[in-house]
Amino acid sequence: MTKTLNAVYDGKAFWPEEPLDLSPETKVRLTVYIVKKSKPQKESFLQTARSLKLEGSEDWSSSLEDYLYGERKDEQ
Repeated sequence: MTKTLNAVYDGKAFWPEEPLDLSPETKVRLTVYIVKKSKPQKESFLQTARSLKLEGSEDWSSSLEDYLYGERKDEQ
C-alpha cells in the first residue's frame, strides 16, 4: 500500500495531519520532501466563533453582560 500524506516534524517525530489506517508498531518507509510553509489563512471573527461551538440560551447575545457580570452594567 502506498499513501501520500502531510506530516509535521517536531524535532523528534513526524506527526501526520490526518489519521492513518495502520496498526500500532507498523513499520513504514518514509521519503521526506520539504514543503514550503504557506501563510495561514485568516479566518473571520464569525468563522472563529463558530469553530468554538459555544452553546448558550436564546437570549445569550442580548444579555451577555448578565452572563458575564451577573447584572447589567447600565443598572449600576
